[in-house]
Amino acid sequence: MGLLDWWRQRRQAQALERRAIPDELWLDTLRDYPFLKHRPLADLQQLRELTALFLDRKEFAAARGLQLSDAMAVAIAAQACVPVLHLGLACYDGFVGIVVHPDEVTVDRAWTDEDGVVHEAQEVLAGEAMPGGPVMLSWHDVTLGGGAGHDGYNVVIHEFMHVIDLLDGQANGVPPQPTAAAARHWHGVLSQAHEALCDAVERDQATFLDPYATHGLEEFFPVAAEAFFTSPLGLKQYHPEVYALFADYFRQDPARHAR
Repeated sequence: MGLLDWWRQRRQAQALERRAIPDELWLDTLRDYPFLKHRPLADLQQLRELTALFLDRKEFAAARGLQLSDAMAVAIAAQACVPVLHLGLACYDGFVGIVVHPDEVTVDRAWTDEDGVVHEAQEVLAGEAMPGGPVMLSWHDVTLGGGAGHDGYNVVIHEFMHVIDLLDGQANGVPPQPTAAAARHWHGVLSQAHEALCDAVERDQATFLDPYATHGLEEFFPVAAEAFFTSPLGLKQYHPEVYALFADYFRQDPARHAR
């Protein structure tokens, strides 16, 4: 082992010791967010370590009078770490801050249309991931990703998919790929599924994925990823090509262990 590797391992061991998650708190987190525990024991052990390292590297802040507890921070961190379980925390190196609000946030938006006319409106957000951070989350919506996780809704995973999508500087629903061919394949699979979803929504048909995913590939990707991790059997049934794409990318097969 080289000196640099030894130094990195020592720093990681120190971080794990500083941020060690008590057994009771970890078990409570798995109980409150049951989709976390439907995986092999080795993955659960790795998830616990990644969660501790995430807590050591990120800075949490509470807004609008919210009292942020250790349990809340662990719940957010654990869910954020699920997608990078086999990709590594380096995916999240581009930001530090996480701001937690008690519930949804209303923000003012302004945009210019094709004719140069400026429009202004208010938007209600359950979460937001901005380039360079911070990541904003509504705690109320975070809790909905627990017991109600079977419906595929999970604001933590959604916003952290935006973080991964932005790793190449573009919010286009195509996270960094190893080759141009892989990027084209990813875009093709998601585009086909997105077009089919848009068609179903226009026909007023019931859909497995939330219709919010029709708002471009940049939203289809995180919505589908929510389902991949929290409702994998459904995604595999209704969008098998998307499921296979994600299973290869995230190096996980959550449907294999789902209940």
